[in-house]
Amino acid sequence: MRVVRRLLAAFVASLVPLVACGPAGASALAGPLASFQLQLDAYTMRAPGHVALEVQDVATGTTTGVNASAEMPAASTIKIPVMVEVFRQLGLGRFDLNTSVHLENADRDWGWGDLCNARAGNGYAVSALLALMIDESDNTATNMLIRLVGRQHINTTMRRLGLGHTHLTDFIRSNGPIRWALRSSPADMTRLLAEMARDQLVDAWSSRAMIAILERQHHNSLLPEPLPPSTPIAHKTGTLHDTLNDVGIVYEGAEPYVIAVMTTDLPDLDSGRSFIRGISRMAYSALGRFTAWRGANDLDLPAGETTSATLPADLQMWTPGDATSAAPADANATVPDEPSPAPQPTPDPQAT
Repeated sequence: MRVVRRLLAAFVASLVPLVACGPAGASALAGPLASFQLQLDAYTMRAPGHVALEVQDVATGTTTGVNASAEMPAASTIKIPVMVEVFRQLGLGRFDLNTSVHLENADRDWGWGDLCNARAGNGYAVSALLALMIDESDNTATNMLIRLVGRQHINTTMRRLGLGHTHLTDFIRSNGPIRWALRSSPADMTRLLAEMARDQLVDAWSSRAMIAILERQHHNSLLPEPLPPSTPIAHKTGTLHDTLNDVGIVYEGAEPYVIAVMTTDLPDLDSGRSFIRGISRMAYSALGRFTAWRGANDLDLPAGETTSATLPADLQMWTPGDATSAAPADANATVPDEPSPAPQPTPDPQAT
């Protein structure tokens, strides 16, 4: 059935061309997504600051957006590529989810999260650090995982996956040049998340595990806010003093779509919130109409297993509230291709 689904998806994608994002892009789209592209073009003309976005129907690969390949400050959305590299190395057997990583003073970042205040030398399981990094957006947990897998390994993996605008030139340092150190684009993020939604990022188990972690996100005031209650969404936000991002997989009806909205140079964060919520509301409506249109035109695909993911048992051992409790100790595994970052004692509450 999975092979049949992939063949049908390829067939439908050949019938519905991929859009070249921009004002002329609507002519390349079929059905409700053509009017959605026109909506986006008009809406972004009144956007605050500098904006870029992309939306993809996962089943067909049909994509629409505005400035989708623009390289933007990633802020904490960069934590998704970090998570991907963690799962890649898990698959290689370099460590496991119970491996304990010990906090070093150089890991601390006071921009967001409570782990920065924990005692140096405390050990935390990789599973706990993943949950802290994604669901709480803890910067110190992120630096510990970057140190574990190696920053250059993250960058190399993103290049191999075809993500030309996603890179980390430093650890997360909230009081440093973070807007230039952590970079990505909506097109890169949708590519990564679409592969995850198709169970093809690293492997099927890893894809489902990453989706389950993203679904436990605690920062839900952007993409999820205008959606119907209980709509499953696996997503990650990013915030700086003039930047708001949210990228994720939305399970609208039977099939998901992927959305990435990135904004920067905002006059204020409230304007960014309103913009992202508006895009989310329009995308949910348009992708719902597109799914119905495909079905009405006999282009629908067989029902797939596209409901929200269940967190695997070995990732359920940690829940919020355990942030400062040490995991069972073992060797502090590292991939020694990166120097440890320099300590940064000055807090900046704007990096999430």
